[in-house]
Amino acid sequence: MDTKLKELDINKIITEDLIDLNLQATSKLGVIEELTHLLFKHHYIDNEESFIKDVLYRENEGVTGLEKGIAIPHGKSESVIKTSLAICRTKQPVEEWESMDGNPIEVIFLFAVKTTDATTVHIKLLQKVATLLADDEILQSFQTVKTKQEVIDLLSKNNG
Repeated sequence: MDTKLKELDINKIITEDLIDLNLQATSKLGVIEELTHLLFKHHYIDNEESFIKDVLYRENEGVTGLEKGIAIPHGKSESVIKTSLAICRTKQPVEEWESMDGNPIEVIFLFAVKTTDATTVHIKLLQKVATLLADDEILQSFQTVKTKQEVIDLLSKNNG
């Protein structure tokens, strides 16, 4: 099991079904609700209300808006069936989302983590995505990608 975690394959966690490059929401809650619905629709979570509650609980613990328009909200929840990652780019920047550099948020990575994976997979997944997001070139690319496959390719770029 431990080797499996070391070789966490981001491609098994991200699918085109969980990517929206044209999200309509203009508020933090709206974004979380839309991404949660995507997770629910594709059977990654079994209870939208409960999952949203868990994500908002985590949001109250600290800022999930990073820099350069990126946010990484996450929920460790009993309602998660399979640990996954929903990704979106909003049509309009979300002004109200608190971020480390004070800029509005446009690209959101919503982590849905099974309670049983909370200490291991969750941390590995966060580390992997954080490493990718530390790369300015990759960050820039998220603002301009045209297809869902491009998002997957970007996240797979430094996989390993």
